Amino acid sequence: MLDKTQIAKRIAREVKNGQYINLGIGIPTLVANYIPENLEVVLQSENGLLGIGPFPTEDKIDPDLINAGKQTITMVKGSALFNSSDSFAMIRGGHVHLTILGAMEVSENGDIANWKIPGKMVKGMGGAMDLVASAENIIVAMQHCSKDGQSKLLKECSLPITGIKCVKKIVTDLAVLDVLPEGGFKLLERAPGVTVEEIVSKTEGKLLVEGEIPEMVFD
Repeated sequence: MLDKTQIAKRIAREVKNGQYINLGIGIPTLVANYIPENLEVVLQSENGLLGIGPFPTEDKIDPDLINAGKQTITMVKGSALFNSSDSFAMIRGGHVHLTILGAMEVSENGDIANWKIPGKMVKGMGGAMDLVASAENIIVAMQHCSKDGQSKLLKECSLPITGIKCVKKIVTDLAVLDVLPEGGFKLLERAPGVTVEEIVSKTEGKLLVEGEIPEMVFD
């Protein structure tokens, strides 16, 4: 079973050279620390920044420099700051190649629910709806099950939907899975020490398992 850092490391292997990438709140922000040094990518934050670097060490913290989740960040050479309307014009214009988001639920059709639990106060959806509607590729970082052991990879989402048929790949603490165009999850990799049988038992949605499923690698 993976911790949050390992999930981020595995997702970083999906990054391609030259991409513009938006990192959502939570586990996705950790991906910035693990992008291979040989790749040139630009990380975008919807509050108005292109060129996010790794999280700062304590001596480099600037309280005025934050991402959309209000975490302090660093900037790389060539970074740019601008207002949020320009940032959302980039997103809505389809200029973000890859969006990495957290989720509370994902359905077997690729629907995502990641912004609201009924009965709990939420200050707003933020940029999630724009991101899922506009990005070329969406990868979700999430826990495979809820705290009470219920699957979060479902036949249908039970929580308010953020986007329909938009998720392409999911990395959980148990597995890496594709969302198939015709519907259903396809198991690609399993976390070290996790069996295929465990993943099957903890996935409510339709799950395709073909051949020998390898363990995840991080290097």
